[in-house]
Amino acid sequence: MTAQLLRGAIASPRHKLAAAEPHQIDAAVSVPPQFIRIPKTLHMWGNDTLGDCVTAEEAFAKAANDPEIDISTMEVIAWAEAFGFANGANLTDVMDKMASIGFPALSLSHLSKRYLDGPYNSVNWHDSDILKSAIYTGPVKIGIAADQVQTAYTAGNGKNGWLGVDFKPDTNEDHCVSLCGYGSLAWLANQLGVILPGAVDGTKPGYGLFTWSTIGIIDEPSMLAITGEAWLRNPTTIIK
Repeated sequence: MTAQLLRGAIASPRHKLAAAEPHQIDAAVSVPPQFIRIPKTLHMWGNDTLGDCVTAEEAFAKAANDPEIDISTMEVIAWAEAFGFANGANLTDVMDKMASIGFPALSLSHLSKRYLDGPYNSVNWHDSDILKSAIYTGPVKIGIAADQVQTAYTAGNGKNGWLGVDFKPDTNEDHCVSLCGYGSLAWLANQLGVILPGAVDGTKPGYGLFTWSTIGIIDEPSMLAITGEAWLRNPTTIIK
C-alpha cells in the first residue's frame, strides 16, 4: 500500500466563501483558448516533510510570476512555521497573511524585498469561461480531495505530465494545489512533454495542476469531482 503523501489543507470557513467578491470576466481582456504557466524551477517547498501545502502553493504562485520568483524551501518552511501553517491551514487564512505580510526575503539576492499577495476573489470553478479567465490572470488556488490525485501522480512516477482522468466525486477536502493552465488534454500534454495514452481522447478539455513539485494534467470532469473551493489573487504578487 502506497503511503499517503503529505497534504495539510483545511476547508476555508463558509462565511469567508459567502462574503468573498467573485471573479468576473473582464470584457477588455482577450482570454486565449489555451494557456499554461510552467516555471523553470519547481520544489516541494516543504510539502514532502510537512503538511504545508497551502503555503507551498503560495511559493508556486510566486514562481509562476513573470519574471519568476524562486522562494527557497527554507524561507517557505520558516514562514509556515512562524504563523502556524506548517501542519494544517485553511486557504483564506494563508492568503490573508500573505496579503498583509508576505514572504520575507531571507536570501541575499532578495534581501530588501518582500513578496505579498494581492486581494483575493472567489472563483466559480463550475463555469469554464470564468475559470479560464481567472487562470489567465494568475494561478488559481484550489482546495481539493487528494486521494485520486495521489494515485495519478504515483502512476506518473511523480513527474511533470502525470494524468488524472475519470475521477469519482470526493468532497473530503484535504489538500491545496494550483491550476496554472488550461486547454485540450493533447495540447497540455505537448506543453509538458508527454504523450497521452491511446485510450484518452486528447480533444477533451483539461487543466494544468501543480502539486508536490510537479505540474500534472487533470481532465475537466475530474477537476469538478474533487474541488471544494477556488481563489484568484489579483495581482498574484506584489513586490515591496
